[in-house]
Formats: sequence, C-alpha cells, structure tokens
Amino acid sequence: MERKSDATRAAIVETALALASQEGLEALSLGPLADAMKMSKSGVFTRFGSRSTLQMAVLQNYHGQFQRRVLQPALAARKGLPRLRALFSSSLAHIGEPRLAGCFYISCAAEYDDRPGPLRHELTSGVLAWRALFEQSVAQAVELGQLAASADTGQMVFEIYGLLLAVQHDMRLLERSGSVSQAQQAFEQLLLRHLADGA
Repeated sequence: MERKSDATRAAIVETALALASQEGLEALSLGPLADAMKMSKSGVFTRFGSRSTLQMAVLQNYHGQFQRRVLQPALAARKGLPRLRALFSSSLAHIGEPRLAGCFYISCAAEYDDRPGPLRHELTSGVLAWRALFEQSVAQAVELGQLAASADTGQMVFEIYGLLLAVQHDMRLLERSGSVSQAQQAFEQLLLRHLADGA
C-alpha cells in the first residue's frame, strides 16, 4: 500500500512539473492538477498538505532530472575542455528538448528573481550548482594548460551562461530557428579567444 502511495505521489509531482513548465510554478494549483490526474482535490492535498509543499517537491524533482540529463553526462567526460564542451552541449540539448518547455530553472527565474523565500532558495541552489560545474570545468582547463592562465573564469562562465539564456529566449519566446547553432558557434569563438598557446 505504501509503495502504491509513493508511486501516486511521484506521478502527481511529474504531472505538476509538466503543468508548471507550461504555465509557471506560481500558477500551479490543485484543481487543474487533480483534473489532470483524474483525482479529487482532497486526494492531491492529503499527499502534500499545501501548495508550497507541492511546489517544493516539483523543484526537487526537477533537480534530479537536471542532474541526470545535464550534469552527469558532462561529468563522464574528461576534465578540462572536453568536460566544458560536454556541459555546454548537454545544457543546449536540454533547453532544446521538444518534450520540455525549455530549462525550468530559466523559466522560473522571472517568477522568483525578486521573491524571497524557500522556493527561491531551492531554485537558486540548482542554478548555482549548474554554474559551479561550468566554473570548475573552466578552472581545470586552465590548470591543464588548455586555456590561457590569463583566462578569467568568472567572466567566461558569465558569457557562457548568457548564451544559454539567449538560446531559451530565442527558441521559446521568439520561436527563432538556428539559435542552437549560433550559440555553439559563439561558444567555440569564446574558447578560441582564451586557448593557451599551442593548445
């Protein structure tokens, strides 16, 4: 019985994430979610107790998905430039995944960039972990002599993250094709500017 309850809770969270990806995390409510699950509102409510608890569960679920789809594939690559390229590639693939509405972290940013509280903290922790792996990869590329010692890690990560934001903006809001290839080209040009001599 407990396993069935856990499976139902997990299914609710997955459905809630799909709804929040389209409508926004703040727009998530028990009524439409219960309809999508073919359950009563009380059936959903008893498993979470509050909308904020459900929203937190959605973010935590997305953390796990992001780890599997974006971070872990990059960590399987060799340190330095191979890992940096793999991380950028997996990030682009995630943003462009047809089944998703882009990166949920980026989508949620507009909702929580000026809204303090636990949900913002949870969202921020995921984004910071993403950027931290970019920072680590750049720093390792410098240590390995692949990037010049003069490369500014913070500045490079700022520019890389900016490319990912631009891709989501162009693909999702402006519905422009070609943004992924443009970002890949800009990323390689960024690396070229900072390659170590002879690399």
